[in-house]
Amino acid sequence: MKLGLIAGNGRFPFLLLDAARAQGLAVAVAAIREETDPEIDERAAKDAGVTVHWLSLGELSRLIETFHKEGVTKAVMAGQVKHKQIFSSIRPDWRLAKLLLNLRTRNTDMLLGAVAKVLGDEGIELISSTSFLEPLLAEEGVLTERAPDEEERRNIEYGLGVARAVAGFDIGQTVVVAAQACVAVEAMEGTDATIERAGLLMESLEAEASTLERRLTVVKVAKPNQDMRFDVPVIGMRTVETMVRANASCLSVEAGRTLLFDREALLKRAAEAGIAIVAVPRGY
Repeated sequence: MKLGLIAGNGRFPFLLLDAARAQGLAVAVAAIREETDPEIDERAAKDAGVTVHWLSLGELSRLIETFHKEGVTKAVMAGQVKHKQIFSSIRPDWRLAKLLLNLRTRNTDMLLGAVAKVLGDEGIELISSTSFLEPLLAEEGVLTERAPDEEERRNIEYGLGVARAVAGFDIGQTVVVAAQACVAVEAMEGTDATIERAGLLMESLEAEASTLERRLTVVKVAKPNQDMRFDVPVIGMRTVETMVRANASCLSVEAGRTLLFDREALLKRAAEAGIAIVAVPRGY
């Protein structure tokens, strides 16, 4: 079987590519010109089992044609495509334009779900993006040496309610909390930018002698009906480094529904910075 890989940004596509090749699968990569790291070409040059095809976000018909020529019947999406791209100046082809016109709303679930249906109608099944990376899913419990303290636990409990409500509307999946008050809510900018914004806001509040405690708690959740084929929550080293700069001391994710990249290095860096990371069970 040849696997199709629709590659977004970040390290996710590379990890999935390596995992698929380790299982002996040939991989046809559809690299998104506006998102995918050009390093993917170097990876393909070293491996005859990998082919790379560059295309624009708007070229849905070309994506289908490419996978048909490659003999792809199963595909995965790996790597983020920034939500703001939906409103960018990218020109959609006729197939994508028709799809967009028929959408009730242009949120992530609606758009990617519609793309998945189009692919399915063309004989290309979109499978879970965690199919090859299940060992990277966070297991339940405290993942760092330091557990959240009482203040951080209260922040997590409050933040989970807010984050799940926001995620239910497919707005974002992350909130940043201090002293059981919501400092920032993720929208199109993504998790790391949300944490940065929270850090800057707390700095400005400090200058005004705010009563809020300076420490920030980051709470990231999956959507209530998370489709594991796309937009799966991911935490990597960049998120931890962003937390360090923002003076965030605690991170809560959902067990079994969040991927942890570069786990060993990530947890080591968190320990060095005094950051507690915990994976809570679904419905906690």
